[in-house]
Amino acid sequence: MGLSRSEPANTVEMQSDVPWMTTTLDALVNWGRKNSLWPMPFGTACCAIEFMATAASKYDLARFGMERQAFSPRQADVLICAGRVPFKLAPVLRRIWQQMPQPKWCISMGACASSGNGIFDNYAVVQGIDNIIPVDVYVPGCPPRPEGLLYGIMLLQKKIQNERSSDASLRNEMEPDPSSQLYVPPSVIDEISEPFGNSVHQTRSGL
Repeated sequence: MGLSRSEPANTVEMQSDVPWMTTTLDALVNWGRKNSLWPMPFGTACCAIEFMATAASKYDLARFGMERQAFSPRQADVLICAGRVPFKLAPVLRRIWQQMPQPKWCISMGACASSGNGIFDNYAVVQGIDNIIPVDVYVPGCPPRPEGLLYGIMLLQKKIQNERSSDASLRNEMEPDPSSQLYVPPSVIDEISEPFGNSVHQTRSGL
């Protein structure tokens, strides 16, 4: 039976009353990812106190699906570096980042983590953790208020929502430059990253 002249050729008749919608796989996956982020806290200074306030009852990170603080890097989605990072701690931060599975993101919280800050502009402090690991969102302030971190989290969620699986460069790892003073050979990074840092290495060496 042919179609009448008044009936469009692309008409689809739906007999069911069940509501339905169409979307893309990227939009569906990114919606799930952005609303179930598990943060890996890396607090080294006063920014960590503000991060604790953000997770408390007044600001409540649970609204963003982030109440599960993953202190194991292998179960974390987003690394929140809150505070300054000395050069001695740089290999530890990089190792934690390498242990986090893909997909993963990073928030640099505070001026110290983002740029070294003015008062810590010296030989002992890394002038921005983006020299060690890739950063997705920078939260300014010294220290930033909880509202600032919440805004940074919302910006990260917006970035995740707009990601596309066809982007080949999206999951590229940032490898350290061997000529940089931050570079540590893989053969010794485990010794530097142990719980008591160089003191363990000194004990083993008999120093």
